Amino acid sequence: MPTPYRSTPLSPPDTLTIFNTLSHRQEPIVPLTPGVIRMYTCGPTVYRSVHIGNLRSYLFADWLRRIFLHFGWRVVHVKNITDVGHMRQEQLERGEDKVIAAALAAGKTPTEIAAHYTAEWRADEAALNILPPSIAPHATDHIPEMIALIKRLLENGHAYEVNGTIYYDVTSFPSYGRLSGNRLAHLFEGVRGDPDPFKRHPADFTLWKRAESGRLLKWSSPWGEGFPGWHIECSAMSMRYLGESFDVHTGGVDNIFPHHEDEIAQSEGATDHPFVRYWVHGQHLLADGLKMAKSTGNAYTLADLRSRGFSPLAFRYLCLLTHYRSRLNFTFAALHAAQTTLQRLQDHLRDWEADPSSTSAPDARDYWNNEFWNAVCSDLNLPAAGAVMWRMIRSPDLGTRDKRELLLEWDDLLGLQLDAVQPYTLSSLPDDVRFTITARDQARQAHDYATADDLRTALHLHSYHLRDYPDRTIALSLPPPRPQRYSRATDVSDRIAEPDQYDFSVCLLVHNYRSDVERCLSSLHQHQHRWRVQYLIVENASTDDTERWVEALPDHYPAITILRTDHRFGEAEGRNLALRQALGRICLLLDTGTEAYGDCFTPISATLADPHIGATGRWGFRTHDLRHFTDATERYVDAIAGYCFAFRRADLPRAGWLDTKYRYYRNLDLHFSFQFLAQGYELVLLPELPIRMHEHRGWEELSEEERDKRSKRNFYRFLNAWHHHEELLVDHRHPSQTPS
Repeated sequence: MPTPYRSTPLSPPDTLTIFNTLSHRQEPIVPLTPGVIRMYTCGPTVYRSVHIGNLRSYLFADWLRRIFLHFGWRVVHVKNITDVGHMRQEQLERGEDKVIAAALAAGKTPTEIAAHYTAEWRADEAALNILPPSIAPHATDHIPEMIALIKRLLENGHAYEVNGTIYYDVTSFPSYGRLSGNRLAHLFEGVRGDPDPFKRHPADFTLWKRAESGRLLKWSSPWGEGFPGWHIECSAMSMRYLGESFDVHTGGVDNIFPHHEDEIAQSEGATDHPFVRYWVHGQHLLADGLKMAKSTGNAYTLADLRSRGFSPLAFRYLCLLTHYRSRLNFTFAALHAAQTTLQRLQDHLRDWEADPSSTSAPDARDYWNNEFWNAVCSDLNLPAAGAVMWRMIRSPDLGTRDKRELLLEWDDLLGLQLDAVQPYTLSSLPDDVRFTITARDQARQAHDYATADDLRTALHLHSYHLRDYPDRTIALSLPPPRPQRYSRATDVSDRIAEPDQYDFSVCLLVHNYRSDVERCLSSLHQHQHRWRVQYLIVENASTDDTERWVEALPDHYPAITILRTDHRFGEAEGRNLALRQALGRICLLLDTGTEAYGDCFTPISATLADPHIGATGRWGFRTHDLRHFTDATERYVDAIAGYCFAFRRADLPRAGWLDTKYRYYRNLDLHFSFQFLAQGYELVLLPELPIRMHEHRGWEELSEEERDKRSKRNFYRFLNAWHHHEELLVDHRHPSQTPS
């Protein structure tokens, strides 16, 4: 029975509502100047490639702008480019001022390096079909405007100078904190590290900083040579191009405090009237459930997505599936699904063009158009609008011509470039595909359906899907098959209950450093002798030539399994991936920095023949207080080092999997060791094991600060879990072996 379309209003909504962070509620947008929207977006800091979390923020601003255009408003959109370094010289020398550090590392000037990444950012936005901003001002071109704004704040009593540095006095602005909810009374406890002794209040922020000796990026000012604070840039540039009051300011939620809070304080402190009417913020994009960070290895760029065979527009489609005020958890599996769905949309357009029909139920087109825009205009609810789109596509009450026209109209907002989908033409296909289609048509006309079916199957194997119409057949290209890659350990079947098929399962987690992997693997194989050994290689998203080399390993090792990840797994997750596929009686976890110089399998097997021993290895640790661990030489130890950690596969269900909260290898071995101790097993050291450890490259490549941060995080994770279990220690289990 047809839908009663006439019961629904036929005109699309004439009001757009959006959630305003300033008022903490959803409000209708009314331009200050009728018919004109003035809009500012916090743009990139051009010291390296922007990651996809940044791009998600730019996408939601693009969709907001497209709605304004749909309403017929003229949009003046400013998106700044931050190309000024802000940190002190000693931080620069440690490589923390990213603009200058990147420039020096590349042998270029800060201006040259900023120009390179600015061009890359523009190309990324174009690939995502983000409309270019009306104006994209560079911070370095607007130092005079920043200085003029700081002068006004000094004159108005909102700022003060100390030795050539200008601070904003937050106590002079009574409404400070109304955007973020961070009121001054609560900000003392939030100040990290040693407070700046020159500040009157710990929450005061820098407007202009005196240049220390040796600084490259600096400018003359009434207060001496220096450089602007981060927050003053956006106020100066937005007011320069949009006026002292304007309509919309967008950014990520991480900008709310302190950046946008400080923008309000300094802008309204200078002008004494409202700065921005609508503050609109997009939520974080998580990658594999974690905040994106270079140290985590998940700060993906658009180039990373392309290198894995994904279209930038597939990422755009993925982003519109989650509301801009909700966190989006990015995975490559989700991106693959988005790319497949986008391909389906494109195929629908080709189908409808090949077989247009104009028969639609009365008012059906207006009904669906109204449903779509109602969703969009209610706080930019693109997930709801996408659901309307797919219901419309499946609707039996719309003809294909109307469906095609509606989808292309809506794409003015969605920005998926559906109008660029090429229509099906037989001449565009390769010769062999075209000849096969012709042969199949002839077989169908001759009622030789068996041959026709065989030819259809042959085309499908060549990545073409056939659609038959009364007057013709068209071939649609299928998306290329996705290589088998895993997003989490549980993506593979757990074979722990299956019978042993090998004596050992050697598990190697590989990320770069091909020569280390080759040395480790060949040394083990050389001394394997009579033992049946299964090698499980987890290719953990290497960025050098290691992955290509790993792909060829099955040609040289008969009992080898390659498990590929679609992103860089944490240490525990990666090892669990291998262990779930292990079929050896004994599992041997090895670091790729190890090298065997003899038969290590025989002594490990002999040691683990004792059912009281849960795990063994070449290196181990002792502790008397669970806080201080020392290298051990005695037989019984409190922990086995993760560089070489062996245990019976049958004991894994009892001891438990490695704790996936440990993304970094340091102290993971302590936690895993205590899982065995807690089950009553002994841990035994084999110092005579013929295996040596070379340089741990993953450790050496980290800065001292990063090593300390990761190690501490994991150690306190271990300590919180086991601090009350002193009874598990050797001192309690074997007091006679306690060193004097």
